Amino acid sequence: MRNAYTAHRFLTDPARPSAQLWRLGLGVAIVVAIYYALGFAYFNLLAELVTQREWPALSREISEGSTPRGMIALLGSFAMIVIALAVVLPTLHGRGIFTLIGPLPRAASDFFRTGVALSALGFLLWLLPEPETMATVPNLPMLRWLALLPLTLPLLFLQISAEELGFRGYLQSQLAARLPHPAVWLIVPSLLFGMLHYDPATQGDNAPWFVLIATFFGLAAADLTARSGTLGPALALHFAINIGAILIAAPQGALNGLALGHYPFALDDTAARAVWLPYDVLMLFCSWLTARLALGR
Repeated sequence: MRNAYTAHRFLTDPARPSAQLWRLGLGVAIVVAIYYALGFAYFNLLAELVTQREWPALSREISEGSTPRGMIALLGSFAMIVIALAVVLPTLHGRGIFTLIGPLPRAASDFFRTGVALSALGFLLWLLPEPETMATVPNLPMLRWLALLPLTLPLLFLQISAEELGFRGYLQSQLAARLPHPAVWLIVPSLLFGMLHYDPATQGDNAPWFVLIATFFGLAAADLTARSGTLGPALALHFAINIGAILIAAPQGALNGLALGHYPFALDDTAARAVWLPYDVLMLFCSWLTARLALGR
């Protein structure tokens, strides 16, 4: 296992001079504090751009992700994580934010190769018949959806980049530099990533299952990151999955504001879980395996 992860040094070596766990704990706390402070300013700025009468509706749209403007505002808020990391890394760890990505030419190559392979997988899956429970109904008109793509694709990439920089870039590399056993730096960031997807208010009794799926994704992204020594494959995997889940087909009533279609069930629909849960697990496994094959590592 460790031989398979030799390329991980591209990310762990810049972390070694400041690998003390207290630094990591303090860094995470400061990142969270900056994120909330900037987020407070960001959403207050949005409130100033609309009337007091319009703000409650817009606030609800952002919270639920139920409209294009709500989703655009929500995705834009992830810039605060990137800013927070850009502040913490040089001041507390003496490293730049690009060290979280790995060698840039290698990362770009890994991202492209993985992205092409996942696109081919997505096309093949599109050709297959889908369960009736997963059949989508129209959400956004096609022309409006296409017109929004030049804005929504960069914002979606911002969102997945912020999460990958934070979890696979920062947490994983700093932990691995201090505690080299894979069981630590594979599992701990993945569990934290999964727990942040716990939302019983929206997901109801399905909430623990969403945590499980997100944790599995975290493990897949962590493995690809360690094997490649860059964030390229994890970024491609995350981007492909979120394009499918946010821009192509989303659950009904939540985070579907930018989706071309939506499923005929909501996140808290326990009856539909028997269909979408195995589907999501199998899809994630096939995507991870496809990325592994594309990388040849």
